[in-house]
Amino acid sequence: MLGGAPWGGRRRWPRRSRRPPARRLGRFVVSLWVLMTMAFLMIQLIPGDPVRAALGLTAPIELVNARRTALGLDHPLWQQYLDYFGGLFRGDFGTSMLSGQPVGDIIATRLPATLQLALPAFVVVIALAIPLGLTFAVLTRGGRRRGSELAFTSTTVLFAAIPEFLVAVALVAFFAVQLGWFPVAGHDGAGSLVLPIVALALGPTSTLSRIVRVETLSVLGNDFIRTARAKRLPARLVYLRHALPNALTATLTLGGLMLTTMVAGTVLVENVFAWPGLGSTISQSILQKDYPLVQGIVLVYGIGVLLVNLVVDLLLAVLDPRSTIREN
Repeated sequence: MLGGAPWGGRRRWPRRSRRPPARRLGRFVVSLWVLMTMAFLMIQLIPGDPVRAALGLTAPIELVNARRTALGLDHPLWQQYLDYFGGLFRGDFGTSMLSGQPVGDIIATRLPATLQLALPAFVVVIALAIPLGLTFAVLTRGGRRRGSELAFTSTTVLFAAIPEFLVAVALVAFFAVQLGWFPVAGHDGAGSLVLPIVALALGPTSTLSRIVRVETLSVLGNDFIRTARAKRLPARLVYLRHALPNALTATLTLGGLMLTTMVAGTVLVENVFAWPGLGSTISQSILQKDYPLVQGIVLVYGIGVLLVNLVVDLLLAVLDPRSTIREN
């Protein structure tokens, strides 16, 4: 029976959703609202009086009451919720309990230092992981070069399993203390960027290169690759024009997720290198119980994660239209 279903009905083909970006934006807005609500509840769920905990038991009651009034904690919960959201839409992240400075100003001075580590580290990961994974996929396809496959797998598993802060400590001990090639800590010139970026990029590079290799091996077994080879196309065109673009879908998805984890991983790395970014700031604010500052930094990290996921979703919709197809 041609052109129809076996039972004589009309065949219903999967069709592409007409408004995939709108759905993705809708999910982003809902996730952002949930994130803001959870950030608001951080202070509300803290046992006891957060202002007293931050200022200490010996702080005068007048100072405690004045700080509570300044933070709006003496208002009903529903009013605090509305004031909080209204402030966020105006760019007001609240006020630090200890310094009395706007949280937004503190974040604005520390965020560039964190991005100065996270973004170059992400570029290093992509620039190294994709060529490594593609190269070892080509070298070891069809069960070839078992020794190279074992060396690659063992090395990447080892580096991926080591936490960033242990890598950072080892780098400091060897390259900064023993050899004296780089500064031990601090933010002083381009040389101070090298070790923190390596500490952030080593594990993700190992993980992503393994994923690229597996995805490339899967693509190399497809019929269209065999057809390209049958046409006697140069190997460079087969691997770069046909194999690599089809292997990049999973790579792009995981690369976006790794960027978010790398930003979070800066918390430990920044503390090892005394880096003046959001990571070291949130650690200090937790110890000092400066909850509005913790709240603001957590919110910035969360918004960054949501934005990266949104960009990855939109790029996947462009590069892989199959991700927008649904059954109707």
